Amino acid sequence: MTDESYGVVVIGAGPAGYIAAIRAAQNGLRTACIDSWKNRDGSHAFGGTCLNAGCIPSKALLESSELYHRAQEEFKLHGIGVGGLTLDLKAMLERKARVVRTMTGGIAQLFKANQVEGLPGTGRLLKDGRVGYTDLQGKTSTLTARAVILATGSTPIELKVAPFDGERIVDSWGALEFDRVPKRLGVIGAGVIGLELGSVWARLGSEVTLIEALPTFLPMVDAQVAKEALRQFQKLGLQIELASKLVSVDRKKTALTLHYEKTPGGEASCEVDRLIVAVGRRPYTGNLLEEGSGIECDERGFIRVDDHCRTARKEVYAIGDVVRGPMLAHKGEEEGVMVADLIAGKNAEMNYDVIPSVIYTAPEIAWVGRNEEELKKAGVPYRVGSFPFSANGRARALESAVGMVKILAHQTTDEILGVHVVGPMASELIAEAVLAMEFRASAEDIALTIHAHPTLSEAMHEAALSVDGRALNAINRKAG
Repeated sequence: MTDESYGVVVIGAGPAGYIAAIRAAQNGLRTACIDSWKNRDGSHAFGGTCLNAGCIPSKALLESSELYHRAQEEFKLHGIGVGGLTLDLKAMLERKARVVRTMTGGIAQLFKANQVEGLPGTGRLLKDGRVGYTDLQGKTSTLTARAVILATGSTPIELKVAPFDGERIVDSWGALEFDRVPKRLGVIGAGVIGLELGSVWARLGSEVTLIEALPTFLPMVDAQVAKEALRQFQKLGLQIELASKLVSVDRKKTALTLHYEKTPGGEASCEVDRLIVAVGRRPYTGNLLEEGSGIECDERGFIRVDDHCRTARKEVYAIGDVVRGPMLAHKGEEEGVMVADLIAGKNAEMNYDVIPSVIYTAPEIAWVGRNEEELKKAGVPYRVGSFPFSANGRARALESAVGMVKILAHQTTDEILGVHVVGPMASELIAEAVLAMEFRASAEDIALTIHAHPTLSEAMHEAALSVDGRALNAINRKAG
């Protein structure tokens, strides 16, 4: 395959890349998608980190561990006796692997159905604008394309004081592959990934300590919602050390001693059997750009793009985790759709103001738009409405009556500025808020919309009513 010609060549087949490739092919462009992912056994699979080692396998284990925890703690409240409850971790991990194989295999089928040429191997943008391709056997070729889309994703950040060894000190992928439940588990980073992985192993029996350098718990989340979430996580048994910086790790034969600095408090330490480092991710651009390719990166390694994801070379685009903005699969997917349509000559844009974020813990946390702290800082006048799940009949029936829905609306126009949820199925409930904000709806619009009873979504309805002090199933009072 020497100097093959395409309409679009995509480098990377994670959520951003494979979606961009499919949409480009749907637009009638001959499309190739190059991807280098290899699983632990050396096999190739499309889907990138998300499907192979991130979003999908972690959600599979979150579900399994939640069912185990509920069987231990909650079933008796429903009058259900389970006898001798046992944990088969091997079977749990095998189920996770089946889910992953199904999803990644589905991408290969989608490529075939949409006539996308999936090319296992590595791709590199050359200085003349073409793409150098090396297949899994090491054979090289050059691809010419009308447009190139860079979508190589991100990789975990490694700490010098706690380098990965793949066994006792692991990244987020390794944390999904433990062959036994650690008695004591340390997690560096109490963000999205750290909380999700910590929750999995805490439910299965680990004593979990999370060490977080920031003084504020989940600073990107509305403060009231974060406070409630912290309370629920502590009830689960998670020990969360804020304003604490890992200084060193002593590797002993049977344990790891973590030394960290607390502010205030000074030096502290704890012993764990295994350690997950989840301090964030960085864009993955290793060997992606030939010198002289004309692509610019910022000081953190993100490829510079404009609002339509164009790079400094007009025929080259970059999307997903390698560019600015939240590292979210759905953000990358929508960028892929936008870029593929732009390449095809269509009008396309993306509303970055209404990208939802979710933490898949129990309770779940989800939000879209701005929080109170951001509105105060910007000087935007607003009103607040909130409704607790403790007053929601469906949540009570589910034995999940914790958390709340909180809506922030403009004081004058009533336009919804932000919605924040902590509670059962927050990841699903937030979709209504995203849709409402996309159409620039007011809180009154949701308040006038009939919601089925009994449902969790009624909490969204009641929160909207609460903005105007008219909640029907709770005492009306200002949140905060």
